[in-house]
Amino acid sequence: MRNIKVGGVPEHFNLPWHLCIDDGTFNNNGLDLSWRDFPDGTGAMCKALRNKEIDVAVILTEGIIKDILHGNEALIVQEYIASPLIWGIHVAAESNFESVEDLKNQKVAISRYGSGSHLMAYVNARNLGWDTSKLQFEVVGDINGAIKALQYGSAGYFMWEHFTTKPLVDEGIFRRIGDCPTPWSCFVIAVRKDVLENDQAGILTMLKTLNEVTKKFKQIPKVELALANKYEQKVEDIEQWLKITTWSQKQISVFEIQKVQEQLLELDLIPEAQDSHYFLPH
Repeated sequence: MRNIKVGGVPEHFNLPWHLCIDDGTFNNNGLDLSWRDFPDGTGAMCKALRNKEIDVAVILTEGIIKDILHGNEALIVQEYIASPLIWGIHVAAESNFESVEDLKNQKVAISRYGSGSHLMAYVNARNLGWDTSKLQFEVVGDINGAIKALQYGSAGYFMWEHFTTKPLVDEGIFRRIGDCPTPWSCFVIAVRKDVLENDQAGILTMLKTLNEVTKKFKQIPKVELALANKYEQKVEDIEQWLKITTWSQKQISVFEIQKVQEQLLELDLIPEAQDSHYFLPH
């Protein structure tokens, strides 16, 4: 039995993995696959890949591309979610901010440097025509840290996935004053190079098994109820999210990789761009 350690965010995108683990589908295909949740997101997963704590990460496209360029010995083996990620722009519910323009000189709460919340703050600022060199950050670790930072005023706003934070908006903890979609497909599957070299067959079996489920995921009877229950969401929110989310079973395109790199370069977040093959298995 091949042992594979996978990491990902505890969000609704990753239910197909849990279904394959829980119903023994991976086991039936000779894989002992274990899952580790990373509530503080991309930066923590990049670190876990580098430290060999996990073999595989289901990770934000821009985050892993940036980290590979900064020395992470991993490769992208497949696109996972082909649709963009919708980042909600959140403020404390009782704050005086009314529009995204009010946030121009406010400190941004981010989970950590190099995370999606960090990179998307730049994308959002650029979209609004702000000077990105003037952005200031407050590292908060995770959503709970962001709640405190916004309530105590050590940061003005926090960007996180729209539907994951929706319950906090419904509870009156956050107020969402805008959205910022990623300009590219949002999640990919990255694998450490040494794992790929030593067990390419195991990784290919893992992808094949997962893809069989994601192909039919939206057709699973009452899948919206399973998602709503597991991730404590309203069924109507999940139904809306399912309409705009597309799972992929193919490799990410060269065009997408170039698009991400162009944006990262423009924002001065990477030293130089590389040929797309630098990120993909040969």
